[in-house]
Amino acid sequence: MFNRNNKLEGLPARVEVMGAPVDPWDMEQTVEATDRLVSSGAFAHLIGVNADKLLQMLDDPWMFDCVRGCEVVNADGASMVMAASRLGVDLPCRVAGIDLMRELCALAEKRGYPVYLLGAKEEVVTKTAEVLHGEFPGLVIAGVRNGYFSNSDWDDVADAVRLSGAAITFVGITSPKKERLIERFRELGLTGAFVGVGGSFDVVSGNIPRAPMWMQRMNLEWAFRMAQEPGRLVKRYLVGNTRFLRMLRAEERKLNKEGRRG
Repeated sequence: MFNRNNKLEGLPARVEVMGAPVDPWDMEQTVEATDRLVSSGAFAHLIGVNADKLLQMLDDPWMFDCVRGCEVVNADGASMVMAASRLGVDLPCRVAGIDLMRELCALAEKRGYPVYLLGAKEEVVTKTAEVLHGEFPGLVIAGVRNGYFSNSDWDDVADAVRLSGAAITFVGITSPKKERLIERFRELGLTGAFVGVGGSFDVVSGNIPRAPMWMQRMNLEWAFRMAQEPGRLVKRYLVGNTRFLRMLRAEERKLNKEGRRG
């Protein structure tokens, strides 16, 4: 049914966008893939790729290898869908991490999969658990833990997740710590789906508002987030997006030259 080359029967094969692997799946297909992985007893690292993650891949060989080895790679950014369209790659839509989190909670409630919430401040992750219980009354939350621990605690955190019996663990920690932590879980032999959700706990808990729907539809959610946390995100979005667009233009020129030669 599944191997590390990401071949799930009946689902579209992985594509490449500017050197980043992406599974060209919509939300329903992503949830289906996760369900099949969890029910098989496999370990699955679900990661979202956006402009920032692609730049991390270019700058950090470890991150490059990590993303390419993940069982599920979604386009968690309108930038990737836009780039795919301009480069002639079939990528149907964005699968935003916060939306995927809620869809997977619905799956977990339906299937009886226990979930674990790992990350953010104590009051934020606790509130997130309360909100999710309200939205999904049958959801089993096997455990919660804040994201304020040192690298020396990683194995203890892994033990807590394992002992909880969680089938799906949402990791709301900043990159690259969350990717390195999830890969440590892999090394330690944990099973289940581990989903990087970044700052989603802050939004679900109400600690930080999400962009209005009209901004989401116009692919301006990044601008709203930058306005909420300028100190942390101005460099990431303004500098990073400028670099990403330069790379995209270079890829388009290369594609056009190859087309003319062909």
